[in-house]
Amino acid sequence: MSSMLPKGWKKYNVRQLAKIDEDSLGNRTRTNYKFNYISLSNVNNGVISEDLRTYHFSDAPSRARRCVKKNDVLMATVRPNLEGFARIKHDIKDTVASTGFAVISPNIESDSEYIYQYLYSYQIRRQIYALVVGSNYPAINSTDVIKLRILAPTLPKTRALIGKLLLTWDMATEKTERLIEAKEKSYKWLIKTLINDQCQRWKHLRSEKIFESVSEKNHPKEELLSVTQDRGVIPRTMLEGRVMSPDGSTASYKLIKRGDFVISLRSFQGGVEYSEYQGIVSPAYTVLRNKLPIHEDFYRHFFKSYIFIEKYLRIAVIGIRDGKQISMPDFKSVKLPYPPIDDQEKIANVLNTAQKEIGLLRQQLELLKKQKRGLMQKLLTGQWRVKT
Repeated sequence: MSSMLPKGWKKYNVRQLAKIDEDSLGNRTRTNYKFNYISLSNVNNGVISEDLRTYHFSDAPSRARRCVKKNDVLMATVRPNLEGFARIKHDIKDTVASTGFAVISPNIESDSEYIYQYLYSYQIRRQIYALVVGSNYPAINSTDVIKLRILAPTLPKTRALIGKLLLTWDMATEKTERLIEAKEKSYKWLIKTLINDQCQRWKHLRSEKIFESVSEKNHPKEELLSVTQDRGVIPRTMLEGRVMSPDGSTASYKLIKRGDFVISLRSFQGGVEYSEYQGIVSPAYTVLRNKLPIHEDFYRHFFKSYIFIEKYLRIAVIGIRDGKQISMPDFKSVKLPYPPIDDQEKIANVLNTAQKEIGLLRQQLELLKKQKRGLMQKLLTGQWRVKT
């Protein structure tokens, strides 16, 4: 943290703002005491799962010891870099957390949200990194948590207001995530209704009648493409992180045109991928191009559907475990549905609309997360002031 503090701000240790592990179950706890248990796996992205297990003290895990109450903040001390943090937002009774958490109980209840939000700050991440770097087992203890430094306004009402502002973005993020989850369930229902339940009544043709395997090479100047399970075939430049470039010439790489499909080494697991781009891919991939008229988007959805992977494609899978792969001679003989083109188009339009809605919500979610990161940097360092 900078030595130049904003006016009206101060560096605190956590112990100046809160108590740590204030109340725990001891050996003299009644054996029939019944409680809900929050384990490390019950906390994800700041949310405590609703389906907590219930135990009697006599048969509870040995780590079930930390008593929690409203406004407590849970901080995972085991692998803290994974940010297993959560805040108890409501009145609760008979709830106990794992000793894998440090339970932070604010001295002033209104500080709860500020402390919780600050745990996600760069300043805290940097302190945690310094504590666990070089350790074979990345963990900290409650003594470490007590000493963590927090930059905060000296006025409690200002800390509370900053916490509420950041909470607003969290609530918008959670709402968007719930909408995405609902839309994805709706999309799966549409796939089942429009494709899975209709397959039996459609005409079926051997895949080699509908598609052909193409292997056009000697196009080294074309853009390098990557085959992914979640985004289809995309330019390598769109991949995040470091991407390995091919050694030597790419003359043996196969040309993909827009509208082609690709069978990858993991297609037995994730289906056949679609390309909206022209470029080249590794010769290890099989490129499929339609011989008969099709609506590309219909087969784009079909080739990623559960019924295709589990019913149709399973016939062509050979090998076991990590040695599984698609046998092309077998795939050619697999009979695929070939609905009338008008039906293909109608189904594709409905599914495209549903998928587009999910995509727009995902963009909105990423924007909210980006805005939140920016707000944290400004509000938790005093660069932006709030009026109380």
